[in-house]
Amino acid sequence: MTSAAAIAAGTAGCNSRSGGNGERAAESPESEGESVHAAVAAEWNAMRARLWDALALGVADEPATGAAVAGDVFARFEEASGEYGAHETLEATSESNYAEFEEALGELRTAGLEAGDTERAREEAGIADAQLAEAQEAVAGEATSQAFELQLLGVTVRNAAFLAASGSFEAARAAAENALARFEDAAVHDAFESADAESYEAFESGVDSVASAAESEDADAVRTASAEAFQAAIDGSYAVADAEAVAGAGHVAALQARGWDAAALSSLGGPSSDFAHAAGLTVYRDRVYDARRLAANGEPERAASAVSDVFAHFEGARAHEALESADREAYEGFEAGLSDLQSAIEAEDESGVDEGVAAVDSNLVAGIEALAGAGAPLLEAAFFRARFDDARERYRRGRSDEAASVAEGLFGRFEENELDLHETVEETDEDLYETFEEEHLAGLIDAFESANDAAVETHYDGVRSTLLEFETAAGTTAAVSGAEATYVAARGFDAAVLNALGDSDRAAAVARAAFEHFEAGAGGYHEALEAADEALYETFEDRLGSVATAATDGGDVSAAAKRFGDAALSSAYAVVENGGGSHGDAAAATAEDAFAHFEEARVHELLEEADRNAYHAFEERLDAYATALREGGDAGGAAASFADAAQYAQFALVDAVEDLPLDLDLAGAGGGGSESGGPGESGDETDLSGGPNVVDGVPDDADHVVDMEAVAYAPAELTVSQGDTVAWRHAAGEPHSVTAYEHSIPEGASYWASGDFDSEEAARTGWENGEGAVRSGQSYVRTFETAGTHEYVCIPHEAAGMVGEVVVE
Repeated sequence: MTSAAAIAAGTAGCNSRSGGNGERAAESPESEGESVHAAVAAEWNAMRARLWDALALGVADEPATGAAVAGDVFARFEEASGEYGAHETLEATSESNYAEFEEALGELRTAGLEAGDTERAREEAGIADAQLAEAQEAVAGEATSQAFELQLLGVTVRNAAFLAASGSFEAARAAAENALARFEDAAVHDAFESADAESYEAFESGVDSVASAAESEDADAVRTASAEAFQAAIDGSYAVADAEAVAGAGHVAALQARGWDAAALSSLGGPSSDFAHAAGLTVYRDRVYDARRLAANGEPERAASAVSDVFAHFEGARAHEALESADREAYEGFEAGLSDLQSAIEAEDESGVDEGVAAVDSNLVAGIEALAGAGAPLLEAAFFRARFDDARERYRRGRSDEAASVAEGLFGRFEENELDLHETVEETDEDLYETFEEEHLAGLIDAFESANDAAVETHYDGVRSTLLEFETAAGTTAAVSGAEATYVAARGFDAAVLNALGDSDRAAAVARAAFEHFEAGAGGYHEALEAADEALYETFEDRLGSVATAATDGGDVSAAAKRFGDAALSSAYAVVENGGGSHGDAAAATAEDAFAHFEEARVHELLEEADRNAYHAFEERLDAYATALREGGDAGGAAASFADAAQYAQFALVDAVEDLPLDLDLAGAGGGGSESGGPGESGDETDLSGGPNVVDGVPDDADHVVDMEAVAYAPAELTVSQGDTVAWRHAAGEPHSVTAYEHSIPEGASYWASGDFDSEEAARTGWENGEGAVRSGQSYVRTFETAGTHEYVCIPHEAAGMVGEVVVE
């Protein structure tokens, strides 16, 4: 879809560049520097394509989704670090191109798409595109930049199929006609005609056929003709390029762009899986405030347990990798904040608790913004409602000052436009905005301060009802349902807090009220969940009912709330993915078309011969992506995973895998080149080392094997005989450590840890420097000679309770 919508409005997703013509020899790149820069330039081509995806969505009356695409491009660009990452290379090539690209990309999202200003969005997309195009020519040369320009133009024409599939036939016709006009003025036009006249004619006739098919409103014919035009552009790019491998790298980038097209198409008509990931982060926000409340009320053990539960849940959650990919800084800040918060709670450090909660919350807000994009205000509204409920419960317990403080804090967040709630409410309905802020929010604060029971009830009901009204006015049913899932989950955990504070009757009442809210419709959530997954709907209701039952019968309310929280979060994914628009099949077909094209493409053999690992990774990730789209899986995560595999292939084609600027977590990837640091910095596994006692696989002579799962050792307790050898095998999750607690091993026993350190302090310092890590495919091996109990921990997952012990008899 890349620049189809832009072209339909008179703008193309490619810009004319100066250049010559003539045939190009299919030679190898002349130098290593030229090779790696061609790979980076190819990655920029995929980013250029996505700029026009964002604009196309805006023109197709989906500005919020377009803004989310622009936000994701920005996030991926910021994460593209390393000497040969898209970010660092652009900055090194031209500071002005770099600065103008970032500025225009930001303005595309905010001043253009989020503001509903299509003309401004078109202008900013063009500026951002021009910066990357200029940088491509600067680093890769005229011939390569022209080949990439032609490939991008081919992707542009292919996008007429997207517009036709979504019913926008007029836009599809305009896209084809304007693409052809754009091509006539492009510098690559003459070079293409001179280098490959047959493909040149096929491209022009193919674009004509696309326009005719669109005029006849024949979506299948548009799809077929646009595929033919795309193939002609690809064929021509090999003739125009100086080197076959370089054209191949651009070819793979074009297929990466087609993958992003499928992601954009799948998002039409409803929120993406990233929105559900953001919903999960919103529940974590609610839970850390619960932890602070427990700590402040003399329940530090329960508070610390709540934080540990959040950490453990996150480590195994679908949102884990999504947050890490969307905003690495927020991901690291969130985990570090949880660790600090837990320590402060255990130390009964009140100011430290406040600082920890603030750190966790601010990083979660950043992550929600990165993942939910324009849908973030809906999640913020649900979060506000849960916090207003918290304030109301404090007032019930005679703590009017605390209640007023909570409400004032929310007023401050609203005025600061946290997650764009203030401006979005005002833009959605100015009367509703005034009612919420001026009448009810201000009135609630005054009512709390004056302890006016009747006014509290009036304005408490008012802030909640106006926020729910905003949600339903601003969002689709699927998006509202995702937000409501966070709200009812928060209420379930509120019930657990109240029960822990000795008010079981109120805990049961809160759970019943949440049930009644759901049964009343909850902004369409009830019906949407039942339609999306009837079995989950029944589980959801059963588990919510069990929270009230546990409170009434003296049961374990905390455990019941956690079970219900899992069901609520699952419901968010179910409804969001079920409501992800009416274009899921078309999106899957787009990815499947890309796979079919690759199987018959010139680059297929080139990639297989260049690097079989990259070849297999590319195929497997593209196939997995198409499956996720077809079966309603995590399309957002699969799209990002495929894009990483495509970048791996782009570097492999030009023999630059050693300079690959990302860790793909692909079998046999083995590419260095990342500039990122150890576990505390970037998490790039290529920078980690195990030590002499960390080996590949599991030794045959191991007497016992302990699996290191995402956040647990299995078994956590193991009994062995003196002289037995134990292997800790990485089974899931991120890299782990096996680190003995120095003061919890038998007297006379030598200190032990992965990395072969001589003390716990050295092991912890070593981990911060990337040492002592056990990665996928590896195990840590230790033979035990000293009888007694040996306790140990996984350093990066200590806050999640990943500990174990070996009893030596």
